[in-house]
Amino acid sequence: MIKILALAGSTRSESFNKKILKVAVFGAREAGAEVTIVDLQDYRMPLYDGDFEQKEGLPSNVLKIKELFSQNHGFLFALPEYNGSLSGVFKNTIDWVSRSDKGEAPLHCFNGKVAGLISASPGNFGGMRGLVHARSLLEIINVVVMPEQVCVPRAHEVIDEYGNIRPEITMKSLEKLGANLVDLTLRVRGFQGGGL
Repeated sequence: MIKILALAGSTRSESFNKKILKVAVFGAREAGAEVTIVDLQDYRMPLYDGDFEQKEGLPSNVLKIKELFSQNHGFLFALPEYNGSLSGVFKNTIDWVSRSDKGEAPLHCFNGKVAGLISASPGNFGGMRGLVHARSLLEIINVVVMPEQVCVPRAHEVIDEYGNIRPEITMKSLEKLGANLVDLTLRVRGFQGGGL
């Protein structure tokens, strides 16, 4: 079975991106994937610092989240746009997870895995500019990023307090992206019930 790790690049409890993530996760599960949802609020870690890493090693929360990244075939990322780019918490997470633990090959958690990107924003572009940076970052660390992505503009107007999204076509697009992520991961990984 394909395993997908899903997370939002925000720690805010009422994050629009956490809400749209649930919709895409539904689509991935309907397509047969086992999906693990992670809240970065539960994995607090210091800002990446090479001197800290050399003296202290990888923090315990980094080791925990690295294990989750390594156990999954693909990733579903719902990413807010901060000042036209990525949120600090998402970038910091990727920076820490990219570090090799003892005996690990470089980029062990990312090599050849597949990612789907979605975003919601109060702005008119729906977080699109941040996804450009996310795509570049992930491709540099050997992740296959799906060509399609879904951006939800004016999120404060179209997403209600219960996570319902208008119009319905946007809901369907998010679900379809989740399903297509599973399909692409199957094809890229040459999945035959094997391991990672």
